[in-house]
Amino acid sequence: MKFKIDKNILLESLVNVVKAINPRNIIPILNGIKFELTEEGLYLTASDSDLTIKSYISSKDIINIEETGTIIIQSKYILDIVRKMPSSEINIEVIDGLKIRIYTDSSQYNLNCLNTEDYPQINLEETNNPIIIKSDIIKNMVRQTIFAVSLQESRPLLTGINMKVNKDEIEVVATDSYRLAKKTIKLEQEYDEDINIVIPGKNINELDKILTENEDVEIHIFSNKILFKYRNILFQSSLLNGTYPNTSNLIPNDFDIIINTNLNEFYSSIDRAALLTQSKDKNIVRMETNDNDLNISSYASEIGKVEDRITITKNSEKNIAISFSSKYMMDALKTFEEEELLILLNNDSSPIILKSIKDESLIQLILPIKTY
Repeated sequence: MKFKIDKNILLESLVNVVKAINPRNIIPILNGIKFELTEEGLYLTASDSDLTIKSYISSKDIINIEETGTIIIQSKYILDIVRKMPSSEINIEVIDGLKIRIYTDSSQYNLNCLNTEDYPQINLEETNNPIIIKSDIIKNMVRQTIFAVSLQESRPLLTGINMKVNKDEIEVVATDSYRLAKKTIKLEQEYDEDINIVIPGKNINELDKILTENEDVEIHIFSNKILFKYRNILFQSSLLNGTYPNTSNLIPNDFDIIINTNLNEFYSSIDRAALLTQSKDKNIVRMETNDNDLNISSYASEIGKVEDRITITKNSEKNIAISFSSKYMMDALKTFEEEELLILLNNDSSPIILKSIKDESLIQLILPIKTY
């Protein structure tokens, strides 16, 4: 293998594929990035067996290809080497089979490489009928749900995002059992097959970082894996095994109290009340309606008390007092884009539901906290 390439073109592909490298991986070969140079171009592959990312650089974007070949380069060094090279053009050459020389006119590195025969065979197959969706829609979906996944490995399914496809609709749900985020996306065409899968949250987070331009993404779904095809990148994640809990019955259909408020005013009020709860585990804030006033307060015995009030409208003369985690509430509020917010309530032990007036596709649920 011997070729010359623009530093920034190579760096962009390396930054994308290195996201699949797990620093805690105990299999040495999976700490390397596979460089595969053909007459068509350069393929870079990285994998931790759970997540695989493959990037392609066309031969027309490579300055010169003298000799094709394949080599595994240790990821720990290659990214920083390329990033710090003083010239905009880099030469890469395999010498003695398992060594590589990376050089410019004024600088060079010689690295020991890994044996290509030890690298696992990874099948990045595609389906005949992929779901096609714009990358901005996917990024929005991730932003509005990913924060609600569980970080506790004791319930592995809750560390993922549940994705269901039914005809022309995708429903995405994330929950850690204390809060829930649900996003519905309308597709431009119907799909025959009903799909119900769980994608690891940490992997979908990495996909979000790769989607930079608003272009089509092909989604290829299999029984045990999912493949996203975007520009010159293939991003394949394994799926979590098991049946995701049925969350459809957690969101009530009817509500006794519907509060209409300004999103920014409500967020700022919670933010002010939360100042005294920052040292606490649950960051508990209390919300109490008094006709068209919403009183928000918090109390910390060793610090003091804060009370805040905003104006609201509501559908009922009935009043309610309910406590919740200020952190969970603020996380949920950040996902809304419209100024008018609906807070839907039944009693102090029923879930708090947040909706936008104009956008029915997003629902946030937060469980109240009993304070007695």
